[in-house]
Parts: sequence; structure tokens; C-alpha cells
Amino acid sequence: MTPPSSAPPKKTTPALKHLRASDARAVVQLATQATQGMTHIAEGVHQSVWNALGVPGGKEPGEARGLTGLIYKSLRSVTQLLGAGVDKVLARLQPLLEWAEAAPAESPQREAVLAALNGVMGDRLAASHNPFATPMTLRYQGQVLNWRALPPPAELTGKLVLLIHGLCMNDLQWRTEHKGQVVDHGSTLATELGYTPVCVRYNTGLHTSENGRELSAQLEQLVAHWPVPVLELSVVAHSMGGLVMRSALYTAQQVAAQDAPRWPALLKNMVFLGTPHHGAPLERAGNWIDVLLGSTSFTAPFAKLAQLRSAGITDLRFGHVLDEDWLGHDRFRRQPDKRQVVPLPTNVACFTIAATTAAKRSHLADRLVGDGLVPLHSALGQHDDPQRHLGFKKSAQWIAYRMNHLGLLSSPEVTRQLVAWLGK
Repeated sequence: MTPPSSAPPKKTTPALKHLRASDARAVVQLATQATQGMTHIAEGVHQSVWNALGVPGGKEPGEARGLTGLIYKSLRSVTQLLGAGVDKVLARLQPLLEWAEAAPAESPQREAVLAALNGVMGDRLAASHNPFATPMTLRYQGQVLNWRALPPPAELTGKLVLLIHGLCMNDLQWRTEHKGQVVDHGSTLATELGYTPVCVRYNTGLHTSENGRELSAQLEQLVAHWPVPVLELSVVAHSMGGLVMRSALYTAQQVAAQDAPRWPALLKNMVFLGTPHHGAPLERAGNWIDVLLGSTSFTAPFAKLAQLRSAGITDLRFGHVLDEDWLGHDRFRRQPDKRQVVPLPTNVACFTIAATTAAKRSHLADRLVGDGLVPLHSALGQHDDPQRHLGFKKSAQWIAYRMNHLGLLSSPEVTRQLVAWLGK
């Protein structure tokens, strides 16, 4: 082991201290994509003007022809070549840079920024193999579970509680504060009920069904490698995390009996915190922006800016959980709710906690106000179509008044309700 240096540490700015060597490659890739995207938008606006004057365009919509088209094509090609060249150089230097910098442990600030970035454009990051893309991992006490070096059995129990975060968030955000006091639902469940908390970190910009499929595979590995026999599995999922969990369970249950995963049989409880089972109005508003910007030839090029939002976000329009909900569809096109009906499992105790910033229930509060992001009726699984109504039992519903969406993570009242339900 190399002894610590006696030289005083170098001073860094608050922002730089959270950066790593691999971030340089990620930033270059993002800059390349952004430059190409803006070039494409500029060409679209340019051609829209030519169209108004009767000048024909290229083969594709928004594409210029002749010398103008050649200039835009050259700009994109040069940008791609420069970006690829710099990326190759940084890829070769990265091991040396990481060795030289002795990269610090992840900071909550850095991980929060990356979580937000993945939520907004995580599908694009994954498709381009950008280092900023977040892979799905299971974590224990803030560290990725390594199947070859698991914690000693004495620290663990056979009662697992899986904590799944929501859009643009990460597992570190389960630990928060309320009036100066630490609130951590997982830690309290461990202390009060003997659960071992395992957290999921994932790329919330991917389709919900993609994350559900990967989560099912990871849970099977968890059951297979856990140092002590797994007796039961409970889940506490916030926001989008609830849709991912429903997707994972449904996917696992569709596998043929001879190949069926073992983990669903161990699943005892699922608690949803502010999950948009039937979608969220903000994404529907984003869909209207797509429609409005695409309504004229002059604004159509700018619709691409609104369409930068990820597949995970557009899945929240109606609460998609399956591949069939989005495969073969233009996710930015305005269309009615055509998702497949996915009922709650009958052999698992399902609970839901919904929040509303209102002081009491009303028609307006249920459908419009909600917790600021998710309407009350969506979080409660209620729907005008009886087939889509999830039918949570009355005793399995709890409403938090004068509380917003993120307040569900920092509320001691929510913690007490979790203990009451999971302690049965």
C-alpha cells in the first residue's frame, strides 16, 4: 500500500472536487451530440424559410439541398469526427488519469446531478455508451453489492426490504432530514422489524419495462447469492420506482414454469409512495408542447428540443409498465391511453401512500392538485375504467395531507405507516 503523501492537499473549487477523469469523455460526447442537434435544428429553420419561398428541400423533412445542405452536412460530419477523435484520446488517457487522481468516493452532490441527467436523457446516454449513463445496481449501505465479496452473514437477515427510487433520483436520497432529524425509511424498518435494506440505483431515463426486466434479473441474482437464505422480500417504491417494480413482477410471472425465477414466490409486500399508476399531468403537458410546436413549419424544428426528454419520462404520461405499451408507437405523438391492463398481484399484500398539498379531499384535489406531480387518484390506483382500477383495499390506502411528492421521503408519519403495515 502506498503511504499517504505529506504534501498539503491541492485546493479545488467546490464544483471541481466532484469531477472524475471519466467525466471528460462524457462531457465531450454530450457536447458533440448537442452541437449536432443544434445544427439539425438550425438547418430545419433555414429550410422552413426556403419552403415559404417555394424553394424545395432535400430528401428528408427539414433537410436543405444544394450548397446549403452540403454545408450543414459538413458541419455535422466535422463535429462527429472531432468528437470521436477527442473521445479516443481521452479513452487512452483515462486509466492514467484515474490512477493519478486517486478518484474520491462518490459524493451525494455529484450523484444527484448524474441522477437528474439520467432522468432527463438517460436513454440517449445509454444508447451512445456515454460514461454518465447509470447502470442498474443493487446496493447495501451505499455500496454496490459484489457477489464475490458480500458482507458477512452476521450482518444480514433473511428478511429483505428493497428500496426503489423515483425519476431523476438515486438511492442516496432515501436518507433525508425533517426538522433537523434524519429520516431513513429503510434504516427504521431494519431497526424496528429486522429487515435488511437493499437499494436499487437505475437509469430512470430508460423505458420502465426495460428497467423492470433488468430488475427481475437482478433480484434473481440477489436471491441466489445472498449469504443467508432469503425468507421474504418486501418492496418500498417511490414514484416511478413503483411502476418499475410492477413491471418486474409482471415480466417474471410471464416466464414459462420451467424457467420461472424464484424471487416472486418470496415477495410478501409492496408499498407504493406517490406512484403515478395512471400517469402524471406534467408529461401530458409536455406532449401538448410537442403538438403545438409541430403545428407550423417554422416552429416544427424546435419541437426537437421538447423531444429531448427521455423514454422514462414519456412513459409517465399514462403509467406504462410493459414493452407493448410503447413498442411500435411514436412516443411523442398525441394519442389516447392504449396501455395493457396490469392488475395488482393477488398473492402479494399491496399498499399505497398518496400525498396531496391540499388540506382535505375534493374532486379538484383528487384529480388536479395531488402532491404537485402525481394526482391523488393516480397514486391511489383509481380509474374511471373499472378494468384499470387497481382496487387497493381501504385499509391498504393512506393519504398524507399538506405534503408534496418529495415529502414522502422525509416524513416520519410515512415511516410509522410503513412500520405498521410491514410489521403485520
